[in-house]
Amino acid sequence: MRDLRHTLLLYSATLLLVTMWSHPAQSATSEKQGKKEAPKPIVIHSTKLEADNKKKTVTFTGDVDAQMDNFSVFCDKIVVYYEEAPEKKGPEETATKIDKIVATGDVKIVRAEGGVATGKKAVYYQLDEKLVLTGNPVVKEKNNFVEGDRITLFLKEDRSVVESLQDKKVRAVIFPGQKKGQGFGRGK
Repeated sequence: MRDLRHTLLLYSATLLLVTMWSHPAQSATSEKQGKKEAPKPIVIHSTKLEADNKKKTVTFTGDVDAQMDNFSVFCDKIVVYYEEAPEKKGPEETATKIDKIVATGDVKIVRAEGGVATGKKAVYYQLDEKLVLTGNPVVKEKNNFVEGDRITLFLKEDRSVVESLQDKKVRAVIFPGQKKGQGFGRGK
């Protein structure tokens, strides 16, 4: 019974902590106002969920649809890697911290303010607020787009790096005169 309770608490905590993809836009507004907003919960739908306390992972598989405050993620599989923090919240609760989230299989990330990122794999690093797209990654904003072998989005810094790993080159198509700030940065 205690293992089931621990798994349910861990699962609930993991779902609440996964809101970090919505964190950048919230923090920019909150910092300007001097207030900290509570993280908003996300809703993840999948055909299967597996929590593995030994591996410290929660895996969502099968037609995954994750709805967050500023992002929607659609893919075949999401694996949340977490760490247990040393501080205790209660007699039977352990605090958890997200290390990274790996989305695989026809990944599509849609930002509420505009912009779509696609690829075969997306890895989000919680601490750095960094998203790395691989497997024919493309980031689009209206008619503009950029593609390469690896696209790294530094969300809290509002910058990105597009790399080509072989002899082929990075490709960008830009239509002058369109508004900026609606892609995957913080938005301005």
